[in-house]
Amino acid sequence: MNGSLIQILVLAGIAIFLILKLRSVLGTRDGFEKPPIPLDDVRPQVRRDFEVIEGGPDRDITDHAADGSDAARALAEMKKAEPGFMVGPFLQGARGAYEMILMAFEKGELDKIRPFLSDDVEASFAEAIARRDQDGLTIEASFVGMKELALHDATFTKASGFAEISVRFVGEQTYVVRNKAGEIVEGSPREIKKSRDIWTFARQMGSNDPNWQLVATGD
Repeated sequence: MNGSLIQILVLAGIAIFLILKLRSVLGTRDGFEKPPIPLDDVRPQVRRDFEVIEGGPDRDITDHAADGSDAARALAEMKKAEPGFMVGPFLQGARGAYEMILMAFEKGELDKIRPFLSDDVEASFAEAIARRDQDGLTIEASFVGMKELALHDATFTKASGFAEISVRFVGEQTYVVRNKAGEIVEGSPREIKKSRDIWTFARQMGSNDPNWQLVATGD
């Protein structure tokens, strides 16, 4: 045998030895193999000590009435009776109604606000305006702005669907009362006065008429 053949046989023997050695260490892939463990199974398990609560307080209500109060419960019932009702937009509408009704009353322009008044409030406004006319008094008033507006109270009667919401207003206006001769007997055109009122608006929830009526005034 020449030297080249001997070298080939030696190398072949070494290769066979290495293959057998590796098989004894690594094993083979014949038969059943345990599947690899998913990464999620080997990651540390984090215990969740909190619970996600569905819903929660209605911020449209709790921003204006204490959570759990009688007023908050009444507002929630109003929403059930009329799902489209929202407290925030109602208060914005009440602000506009306050300015419109107050200025119309001061100027004696009752016809402009009649649809927004209950019969009792309309009668009391009409009486006050008639008394001013008899005394020969006229009022010049101008609304300056709103300093404060807040929900004061709310009630709801399920049986009738009748809702009442009281709103506290603090407005600013100029106010002048003149007699028949045009002389100022009260107020000043340059003096800004504050008007503090609590007005109660009422409406049948779920009715086709979207307008709330002023049913009571006070301070």
